[in-house]
Amino acid sequence: MKKNIYTESAPKPIGPYSQAVNFKKFVFTSGQIALNEQGVIAADDVKEQTRIVIGNIRKILAAADSSLFNVIKTTVFLKDMNDFAAMNEVYNEFFDKVMPARSTVEVARLPKDAKVEIEVIAYKD
Repeated sequence: MKKNIYTESAPKPIGPYSQAVNFKKFVFTSGQIALNEQGVIAADDVKEQTRIVIGNIRKILAAADSSLFNVIKTTVFLKDMNDFAAMNEVYNEFFDKVMPARSTVEVARLPKDAKVEIEVIAYKD
């Protein structure tokens, strides 16, 4: 019943993990950072990184036959909690109707020194 999800349209994993896992009617994404196709952080500011991260999550969810609309829980990891308002501004552009549940935490460091990492749990129709 468990299936690994992988799409060429999102950045390749930088370690031994799946972009996402589908289990029954649920999709669990791995934490995503703002990587481009070359595996390099694609932006310097947290707003643009958040936009790229959620765009990559959208692509992964599509590969799993789900969508941002179906996200029920997100976890946001921030390098600096002072970026909370800026991240929220962009986050709200993508999740502006029925907001998913969310946890946001500040962490000491993220892979490739990213400013934001986001993982989601979504369902499939």
